[in-house]
Amino acid sequence: MTATARSHRASASRKFAVGLLWAALLGLLPGLALAKKSDREQPLNYVAKTTNAFNAPNTITTLTGSVKITQGTLLVTGDVAKLYLDADTQISRVVVTGNPAHIQQLDENNNLMQGDAATLDYDNIHGIAVLSTHASVKQQGRGEFHGDKLTYNTDTSLITGESNGTGLVSGTIMPKLKPAAATPAKPAAPAQTTTPTTPATVPAHSASTSIPGQP
Repeated sequence: MTATARSHRASASRKFAVGLLWAALLGLLPGLALAKKSDREQPLNYVAKTTNAFNAPNTITTLTGSVKITQGTLLVTGDVAKLYLDADTQISRVVVTGNPAHIQQLDENNNLMQGDAATLDYDNIHGIAVLSTHASVKQQGRGEFHGDKLTYNTDTSLITGESNGTGLVSGTIMPKLKPAAATPAKPAAPAQTTTPTTPATVPAHSASTSIPGQP
């Protein structure tokens, strides 16, 4: 029991430390890439090969085969999806499994966020996506992250990562691009001066022509 408790404490400490590390790394990123707030004001649409749908409070709709869910710029795809409706008949949660399950969304700057994992658990009320098993998240122009479990908050752009067993989380953070230096203009070529041509002086005696035999 003591060894098990110590193991649990070590695992919890490692996950907590990893979460702090990821938060610190993301703090180095240039600004926050907030997801488009207008997405949640859009209708949620879905297609699948088979549907077991309910439009009633506190029910679960199951989609199977080539699942595709869209809401504004938000796109979720996978093999099987379960849509959870709350007491107000609003979709509160979406759980997708696939090979992999995929999520993507534009932020307010139109940069693309993409996430992949075996299981995707998306909280549609708070905008939090939990990706489990072979999880990866890529943020356009910002970096990418990999781990056994990644939690991505679309409202704050915060990512926390966890590893299982001896596994590790990894990430790549892109440097902020500096504006290109302006190319110095070439100096204008000096204007060429034209030396005025002095007209030839005509001798006075050549101003008239003498005709032989006339004075």
